[in-house]
This record gives sequence, C-alpha cells and structure tokens, in this order.
Amino acid sequence: MGKFKRIDTSIEGVCVLEPTVFGDNRGYFMETYSKADFEEIGLNYDFVQDNQSKSKKGVLRGLHFQKENTQAKLVRCIKGEVFDVAVDLRPGSKTYGKWEGVVLTEENKKMFMIPKGFAHGFLVLSDEAEFAYKCDDVYNHSAEGGLKFDDPDVNIVWPMGDLKKEDLITSEKDALWPSLKELKETDLFKNL
Repeated sequence: MGKFKRIDTSIEGVCVLEPTVFGDNRGYFMETYSKADFEEIGLNYDFVQDNQSKSKKGVLRGLHFQKENTQAKLVRCIKGEVFDVAVDLRPGSKTYGKWEGVVLTEENKKMFMIPKGFAHGFLVLSDEAEFAYKCDDVYNHSAEGGLKFDDPDVNIVWPMGDLKKEDLITSEKDALWPSLKELKETDLFKNL
C-alpha cells in the first residue's frame, strides 16, 4: 500500500491527497512528498521550489496564476485552517471556468494537487494559518496573472462563517484582478 491516498475531484487532474500518518504518544510522523509514491498514484511532477506563507483570519490570497513558467502546485496547511480553491483556466477544457475547493487543516493533513493551467487561492478560516506549497516551476513576477476571487460567473462559494465580504483582507493587486469574461477577451493566458 502506498503512503498517499488519491481522491480525484470533478475536475480532471485536480485531486486531494491524504497522507499516511503514523502516530503514538510522542506525536506523529508522515511523509509529505515522495516522488516514487506520487508516481505510483499517477502524479508525475518535478518540484523545483517550496513556498510558505503565514496569514491571519479573513486573509484571502488569490486567485493567482502565471502566464509563463506556469506552475503545478501541491499545497497544504501546516497550521490552522484554510479553504483552498483551484479554478480551471485551461483553454478547451470541458471544465473551463469551474472551480474545486477543499478545507485544508493541520489536523486533517490533506494536500491539494493543482495542475498547470489553474488559478489558485485560499481563504484563512482560523485565527491564523501557515500554508506551504511545492511548485514545479519557478515564480516569475513579470508573468503574474490573476482572477477576481468574487467573479459571479465562476461563483466560488467561500465558507465565510462569521466573516462578511467587507472583512476580507486582500492585497491591492488581488482586489483588481479581472473577471473570467475579461480574461477570455485577452490573450493573457494562451500559454496555460
């Protein structure tokens, strides 16, 4: 038996991974990545960069993608709780514009595999959260792109709990990303 259980979603290539966790009275141990075990479940990625962020409740990061140096991402929450989202931007995809989301927590230890060609973002649900992700290409600032997190055509159902939209904390650039219709009218993501 492999160390990772793969749970496919309604969007081809996007999946949730559940690692095998070994626990006892001392705590726990788990592998968070193994090239051989990932290949065994059909995930063939060569990760080249690891990133980590810390955010407080109500922070919404995203939705981000790169127009060049497109990245597949393996994401997980190592402290706290987030709602993580991937939006399909692959031209010609039968699920173009559709989204998939999953709650990632330090307790459930789930990971979310997001292939190239997706916009990605997350909302922090706990008082604070630390978020880690592996990327299969380098970050390219000049190729940065984004999608409006509250685009009514995408219609992401963010689990707001006691938060109101005006309570959300975003960066200036994240507040200004275009809608899916506006993106479609440009050639910004031809390389996705």
